[in-house]
Amino acid sequence: MPGMQEDSLRPMRWTDIDDLVRIDALLFEHDAWPAATWWAELRERPRRVYVVATGPDDRATAYGGLDVAGDVADVMTIGVSPQAQGRGLGQRLLDRLLQIAREAGVEAVLLEVRADNVAARNLYARNGFEQINVRRGYYQPGGVDALVLRRLLETPKNARGG
Repeated sequence: MPGMQEDSLRPMRWTDIDDLVRIDALLFEHDAWPAATWWAELRERPRRVYVVATGPDDRATAYGGLDVAGDVADVMTIGVSPQAQGRGLGQRLLDRLLQIAREAGVEAVLLEVRADNVAARNLYARNGFEQINVRRGYYQPGGVDALVLRRLLETPKNARGG
């Protein structure tokens, strides 16, 4: 749209927690993280890295998180508020998380995605994630399966063959 400012990405701050709780509740209903979980995630820095997308008012419209543990990282969550969907924010957040993983020397990125979340599954497939396992009935209530996905990253170590 003409005149629309692109959302900017920045590290998550404690002042974002109310926005993240609200967005998470809209997106994930039964699986939404309460404020206490977001506070706990902030305490885990620098191992846990969270990025938010913000609009012109600097309020969070989307978020993504990564847990970096040695040569493997886990995407903890990615969420885009309903009013901000369709603008490529999920892709931008995933790109940033993968960049952080590469800079940390990570060789593989793992994540879990609901089997019924077609949009997220398509995003991850477009970005080279492959299914390596299924956790049957993982998401409750409802008993929805979690698909475990992995993407290998090009690093100097694995480019040489080990």
